[in-house]
Amino acid sequence: MADIRTTFAGLPLRNPIIISSSGLTNTVGKNKRLDADGAGAIVLKSLFEEQIMLEVDQLQDPSFYPEGSEYLKEYIREHKLSGYLQLIRDSKQACSIPIIASINCYHEAEWIDFARQIEEAGADALEINILALPSETDYAYGAFEKEHVKILRRVKQSTHLPIIMKLGNNLTSPVALIEQLYANGAAAVVLFNRFYQPDIDIEKLEHTSGEIFSKSSDLSNTLRWVGIASAKVEKIDYAASRGVVTPEAMVKCLLAGATAVEVCSAIYQQTNTFIGQANAFLSNWMDRQGFDNIAQFKGRLNTKDIQGINTFERTQFLKYFERIKN
Repeated sequence: MADIRTTFAGLPLRNPIIISSSGLTNTVGKNKRLDADGAGAIVLKSLFEEQIMLEVDQLQDPSFYPEGSEYLKEYIREHKLSGYLQLIRDSKQACSIPIIASINCYHEAEWIDFARQIEEAGADALEINILALPSETDYAYGAFEKEHVKILRRVKQSTHLPIIMKLGNNLTSPVALIEQLYANGAAAVVLFNRFYQPDIDIEKLEHTSGEIFSKSSDLSNTLRWVGIASAKVEKIDYAASRGVVTPEAMVKCLLAGATAVEVCSAIYQQTNTFIGQANAFLSNWMDRQGFDNIAQFKGRLNTKDIQGINTFERTQFLKYFERIKN
């Protein structure tokens, strides 16, 4: 039988399936069930910097003295952090698989120092999710990417935990940024996070939510950049995210160079049974192909494969449309 164990960010996983930070992972009970149903690791629901600041603003009384405002801010902050630390402790006690904490932030905030307390609470790693859309007219090119490095450096000063950087797909050059993140101590990257999808109701003339879940068509961009980056920056681990909604998609990501996948939509839509189905498919596929372990085929079809270079890059576009006849 094939060995489907893998290693991600220095953590040994019994299989490549990591449950993404989401409402799926916000309670101990849910995490315990995910463990029992075969997940390889769990990323706890993110602690959002904006959420903390929004609650401060909503409760803030303009008549407060500055000292009162600071007290309220600190109280809300500590309340949120205390609850999150307890979720880490309880999940570690209830689960047998790695528990990865998650912080969602958009600038170099002071509370990133909370990383030290996350380590003390027992988390196995920390995922930093920098979810932002630079839209300023006076934006300096490259400033967004530099902010990623600044945040990573700040977090590394506070903890010895492996740091995983979850990136958006709105980067000038993902490969250049990944190289800098590796140089500054990141253990792994996740490609890519999923932004809120906006839509517009043209009858009610109001904003609405677009598609909530990722779908198979989202996988192409993930495969492209995992395939390119894993060949150019080899010493860092990659997890593929977005579009991993079938067992076949997981195999494709591993062939492109990922060591793990982060799944969320597949669990919401197919329940925890997806985990067992995907792992069984991976094991059976490896047996059919004659692979004993994941290392034997991981990255086999990234851009180091001379025939695969143009598959992920621009010139293949011409060949793609040559096949279409009028």
